[in-house]
Amino acid sequence: MTSSDCRVYLVYCEYENSIQESTQTLNLRWWRWTAMSSTIKKPAESAAIERYEALFRVSQTLISIHSSDELFSILARELRPVVNFYVMGVGIYDEKAHEMDTKSYGEPGLPLQAPKFAPEETFSWWVYQHQQPLIIPSLDAETRFPAVAEMLKNRGVRSVCALPLTTVHRRLGGLAVGSTQVDAYSREEVSFLSLVANQVALAVDDALNFDASHQAKEALRASEQGLRLIVDSIPGLVHTTTAEGVLEFVNRQLLDYFGKTLDELRGWATNDIIHPDDRSHVIAAFTRSIETGQAYEIEQRCRRNDGAYRWFHVRALAVRDPEGRIIRWYTLFTDIDERKQAEEALRQDERELRQLLDFLPQHVMVLDADGQLVEANQMVLDYTGHTLKEMQVIAADERMERDAHPDDLERVQSECRRGLSSDAPFEIERRALGKDDQYRWFLFRYKPLLDEAGRIARWFLTATDIEGLKQEEEGIRNENIALREEIVNASMFEEIVGTSPALQAVLTLVAKVAPTDSTVLITGETGTGKELIARAIHKRSTRSARAFVSVNCAAIPASLIPSELFGHEKGAFTGATQRRLGRFELAEGGTIFLDEIGELPAETQVALLRVLQEHEFERVGGNRSIKADARVIVATNRDLEAAMTAGTFRRDLFYRLNVFPIDMPALRERRQDIALLVEYFIDRFARKAGKKIRRVNKKTLELLQSYPWPGNIRELQNVIERSVIVCEGEDFSVDESWLSRQPVATELRGQIELSQRLAAHEKEAIEAALSESGGRVFGPSGAAAKLGIPRSTLESKIRSLKINKNRFKIADPSKIN
Repeated sequence: MTSSDCRVYLVYCEYENSIQESTQTLNLRWWRWTAMSSTIKKPAESAAIERYEALFRVSQTLISIHSSDELFSILARELRPVVNFYVMGVGIYDEKAHEMDTKSYGEPGLPLQAPKFAPEETFSWWVYQHQQPLIIPSLDAETRFPAVAEMLKNRGVRSVCALPLTTVHRRLGGLAVGSTQVDAYSREEVSFLSLVANQVALAVDDALNFDASHQAKEALRASEQGLRLIVDSIPGLVHTTTAEGVLEFVNRQLLDYFGKTLDELRGWATNDIIHPDDRSHVIAAFTRSIETGQAYEIEQRCRRNDGAYRWFHVRALAVRDPEGRIIRWYTLFTDIDERKQAEEALRQDERELRQLLDFLPQHVMVLDADGQLVEANQMVLDYTGHTLKEMQVIAADERMERDAHPDDLERVQSECRRGLSSDAPFEIERRALGKDDQYRWFLFRYKPLLDEAGRIARWFLTATDIEGLKQEEEGIRNENIALREEIVNASMFEEIVGTSPALQAVLTLVAKVAPTDSTVLITGETGTGKELIARAIHKRSTRSARAFVSVNCAAIPASLIPSELFGHEKGAFTGATQRRLGRFELAEGGTIFLDEIGELPAETQVALLRVLQEHEFERVGGNRSIKADARVIVATNRDLEAAMTAGTFRRDLFYRLNVFPIDMPALRERRQDIALLVEYFIDRFARKAGKKIRRVNKKTLELLQSYPWPGNIRELQNVIERSVIVCEGEDFSVDESWLSRQPVATELRGQIELSQRLAAHEKEAIEAALSESGGRVFGPSGAAAKLGIPRSTLESKIRSLKINKNRFKIADPSKIN
């Protein structure tokens, strides 16, 4: 081997090894080789040396280039003296995008416009994948890269050499050179190009790293600027401190608020930044957080640049490294001055409201949605002898058990649970225990407060002392009981007088039906004492402690009976200026006696039927059903069977009323009681008139016993009272002219005959109307229209009078007049 061969080999080896060495090491070895080559060189050797010197200059140039675009342009210009090429291309592969970023250059190093190819269509991709040179002696024979080969042939390129660009760290892409000559790249040329490719790979790697670093720095700078903008835009004061608590960064709002520099702000613990009243506990809290690493959160007043102090909520969080050590503190100041002012105003309002509640002459409490005590006024605390805290610590049920009277507890708990589960106001009467261990009656009124969503947020509760009212009610009740007992004694021993079997049979029935709640129908002639029997039933029933309400249906105008029985609402009709309770409500828990039930209008009969069937009714003008809890006793002197036949009384109502019938005997059927009744009435009216009557004339007694008494006991009572008034001595007598002598049987017979004649006449009129209408009941030419009565009424009368309307029908309706 010649010396020149040795030198060339030396250079080749040195450059081959330089792939893994630094540029500085390469330079030193290059100068060492230059020193060794002081002998005279042959022309071929000189040409080789010139190429390596040119390559060295290129390497030196590439070291100072950091931009990839600039690097490729200089590379195309500087390599031309060293490498034989007409065009040069550098392809850098982007793995994420799977794209080959190719830069093409022509003479004299100017960029060329080239179409974009898929990575698999390029030379750079092939050498990138195979990591070995690619030599194409003639593009005319090349079939692997048709698109690229066609483009290059159009530009005059005939052969190509492509080499991989690779460092010890990564693959980059490929370097390709093209010549206008066929088979332009020999083995020696390829070896030299490999050295070039290695140097280019190092330079490209540095440039790409520089680009990435530069992009990262720019991104970081942009991120910092964006972060700064964000921090400066936060509606709060922000700063950061070191792990030791030294202030290092503040945002623009903080500087503007305090009007101080960063150095001045670092002295916050000693200057006037924090309100003097807050400084000590702020420093203590901050120091504790620095020492323990716990989050710092406090409310404090900070001085504004104009000298005014405002409230801030300050929160500091620690940032830690992967080992858990604190490296920085981030702190945010949020202005809460308006909230503080609102809270103070609210506290002032609460104080004023508290004073107002304490001045109210009522017990006032506030409960939460579940009934737990939230607030109570001073009257409640004074009455119970407990503090508010003592009342709040126990549950609502426990407080109720402690304060409510044992006799009220079960009822009150049930009513309270039912009321609190609704969203409507409600009231409860109960006894409450005071600090003197005495119970007093209170009326508790509950009213809900709803939030925006319609849910219960609070219950407002007032308790009014009604002890005095309850005592008055108890006194009235006791008086009523006494009066009722007196009335019982008076009525049972004064007015129901007699020992006849007929009367005793009635009293036996009374004793049997009284303990039940069955409806009773009392029938009998006028003046036989039907109301007395009704009162006797009530007094011997379980309802005797409650009211007995009597209504004479015949004495009330038909238009007012519904209002009288069921009550009316305010404005229900003209003159209804206020709500009025009906007799059924007044008789709640007691007994209602409906006398002269046969006179009840048809529409009221329907309402009464509803009460008997469903035990509920509605006030006139109202729409709310009211439960009825009253025993019903009715009486009449009319023949309800005949009324049903005539269609003036409902059959379904009759059967509802006729549960337990009692027929009162007439006085003529109990003549042996007349002597007792005469004696009773004489004694009663004589004492009332202040007279002393000792004897009853025998003739008078016989006269009274023989008289039929069509007016029954009421007529006897009136005759005795009149006789006592005119009596002037101690002997009692009756003027015979006061007694009517018309036989009662004749009178009754006449009434029956009249009823029969009226029914016959009514039947005759209906049949005539049916005949004229051809058996048609309704319509303009129907029998109902001819008679001027409703169709339903006519149908009822046809059934009751047993009229066959079919026998009046005709084949041709057109013949009807």
